[in-house]
Amino acid sequence: MGEEFKHLVLVKFKEGAAVEEILKGMENLVSEVEAVKSFEGQEMEGPEMLTQGFTHAFLMTFENKEAHTAFVGHPKHVEFSATFSAAIDKIVVLDFPAIRAKPPLPA
Repeated sequence: MGEEFKHLVLVKFKEGAAVEEILKGMENLVSEVEAVKSFEGQEMEGPEMLTQGFTHAFLMTFENKEAHTAFVGHPKHVEFSATFSAAIDKIVVLDFPAIRAKPPLPA
């Protein structure tokens, strides 16, 4: 089956970008595309990232690499990417297999 696959995106939105609308669009996208197992998104707080200009981080988890590939090629993702890209000043995208080194603590 393979391990989970993560898709981490760090962005700096352009001045005047409709960030709230974009975030809403992203939430709609991940809720409509079956391949996305989980999604987390947040405004940055750490001074290290803010000094580099990044304002938001988004993390998606997929069952495996194949699910991520399916997401990237999904028509809804392709359509949303155009809107998302137009609003971005700076971006870093990291895709990697999630090899768990430490199990989560029980709730």
